[in-house]
Amino acid sequence: MTAEHNTHDGTGGLDALLAAITDEPLPDEARADAAFMAEHRSATADVALLREQLEVIGRVLTEPAKPKAPEPVPVRPRRRRPFALALGAVGVAAAGAMVVGMGWLLVQAGGGSGDDAGATTADSAQSDSKDAGPLGSPAYLACARLVAEGDVTDVQPVPGERQERITLDVTRSYKPAKGEDEVTFVIRTSAGLDEGDHLLVAIPRGSASPDFWVVGERDIAPQRQALTRTLPESRTTACE
Repeated sequence: MTAEHNTHDGTGGLDALLAAITDEPLPDEARADAAFMAEHRSATADVALLREQLEVIGRVLTEPAKPKAPEPVPVRPRRRRPFALALGAVGVAAAGAMVVGMGWLLVQAGGGSGDDAGATTADSAQSDSKDAGPLGSPAYLACARLVAEGDVTDVQPVPGERQERITLDVTRSYKPAKGEDEVTFVIRTSAGLDEGDHLLVAIPRGSASPDFWVVGERDIAPQRQALTRTLPESRTTACE
């Protein structure tokens, strides 16, 4: 599938979404289009978030039963733009998501579209105490080797690969608490990261690449809140 970017017909958001899902390398003219790249970065983050949330749900569902069942950790709905809602349906098919994951996605999409109109009474009561996304999962954080926030200072293509080597000037290290001032990692070219981007990134143990990242303060803020609430519990959670 080829996602062509047309700056005249008003379908740039959908094209950016398809490019993020299919993980195609972006042509030079698309990378030069600031509006398209902003949409593409947001779409890529949504795709990654969807995949990670489904993995977390699958992990929770397959955990062995305990004498006292732990309280489930529901996911607070994210505020989504129209093309991000479209991502819900297309992204599940692209990722081959489980039936349970699809059901969760539909609930999330409905919650996101009605966010401005108000949530249900139960959601309102829980919104300040429950976690959002993979960074709200102690199990996910327990298996992460690096969770950090900072600014992209260099982007270099990896020869012969559809990847780029990213240098991040760390402004805040969440895990480890005292990390390096600068870190590097490789990421898919389709992520569309540029110098100057503000980034929140998580890298699992045994990997040189992140499996979750968010670009821009607006999208980072709710993830940061979930992360800071969940970190203490993750320190006493085993990575399985």
